[in-house]
Amino acid sequence: SVLQMELEALRSIYEGDLCFRELSPVSFQYRIGESGDPKAFLIEVSWPETYPQTAPVISMDAFFNNTISSAIKQSILEKLKVEVEANLGTAMTYTLFEYAKDNKELFMENQPVNTVTSVSNSIATGTPDVPTSKKKDKKEQLSKTQKRKLADKTDNKGELPRGWNWVDVIK
Repeated sequence: SVLQMELEALRSIYEGDLCFRELSPVSFQYRIGESGDPKAFLIEVSWPETYPQTAPVISMDAFFNNTISSAIKQSILEKLKVEVEANLGTAMTYTLFEYAKDNKELFMENQPVNTVTSVSNSIATGTPDVPTSKKKDKKEQLSKTQKRKLADKTDNKGELPRGWNWVDVIK
């Protein structure tokens, strides 16, 4: 069967990979990141009987993830779901694990590294694509490149350097 083939493929691909765990022949865990990494997380993929015609069940409920804010878990699951939609009908467990590996930084960019239990606002607004708050007054999230461009223009105190708007007459 398709599942049997995918199972054997996964076993051979991830043989000796300590991040990979087969919980059952239809349920797998993969740890994204080194075990000491504060931004490491675990995703669990389980196959319903009708997989891969129907989506696998992806979960981040593992105890390993208990320091990750639910907003971030939610946003990771949303992104994985898009990947699932794109791959329906094909063996996709490997694809999902690799996708998560490739996007680990992006997935976790808003996860505070020091695991403080108090939830700060940065977490709540960290995921612009999750429709939790319908409020429109959210501050624009600047991307890293935008922040850099701003920082280049100003000298960190927010002052523009002298002469930044002078016209370059001498050619």
